[in-house]
Amino acid sequence: MTKRVLLPLALLFSVMVALGLLVTRVLAKAWPFTVEDAVNRELAGDRTAGWNVVSLVFSTLASTQMIVVVTVLVALVLRLVLHRWREPLFLCAAVTAQALVFLFTTMAIDRRRPAVEHMDVSPPTSSFPSGHTSAAVALYVGIAVLLALLAKTTPAKITWWTLLVLVPVGVAVTRLYRGMHHPSDVLASFVNGGICVAIMARAVLDRTLTWGRAKMPLTRSGDDVSAPATAGG
Repeated sequence: MTKRVLLPLALLFSVMVALGLLVTRVLAKAWPFTVEDAVNRELAGDRTAGWNVVSLVFSTLASTQMIVVVTVLVALVLRLVLHRWREPLFLCAAVTAQALVFLFTTMAIDRRRPAVEHMDVSPPTSSFPSGHTSAAVALYVGIAVLLALLAKTTPAKITWWTLLVLVPVGVAVTRLYRGMHHPSDVLASFVNGGICVAIMARAVLDRTLTWGRAKMPLTRSGDDVSAPATAGG
């Protein structure tokens, strides 16, 4: 697990910190980072009652409470339906990994939130990266990976990918609209969430993986082993 999980996550953390330093220090006065405030002001100036409601819905879909609830519920359903641990473990691991990388990155990078009216209460963390967006990517893209692997037809795979990937995109736009993050914050979060999904897909969904001293496979003897060996992107 060290090579498959710990080292890749440590490298991802280093990349996230490097991106944060570039955004907040090295390239803070260079384009396109010099126009980020203008983007936030433009979005804040275009707020309407209707879009405020829509933005609240997407923001709520990626709140800490909702992420935890959805992750647990989907993991339980996967376990009950598939009768194995591989898929629920993958989803829980991806969501947990992005949260840890996000938390430690905010501890290393100190960035103020946009200078516009904030529509949500600001959590005591740095604006870089966006925790809502990162969590949404890990959870909803992670679910898309699983459903695409389980789907029997190509149209079904495309449908799942389209519907579920739109959620983190909506969350990202929402966080900008509500004045909680800069554009570079949410873009960096796609890197964090997406790579965590890829790392855990390789580590957990690989059916050649064995755990423990006895090298017991994650699948039971009666499990269906006809699914692809690895998760695709």
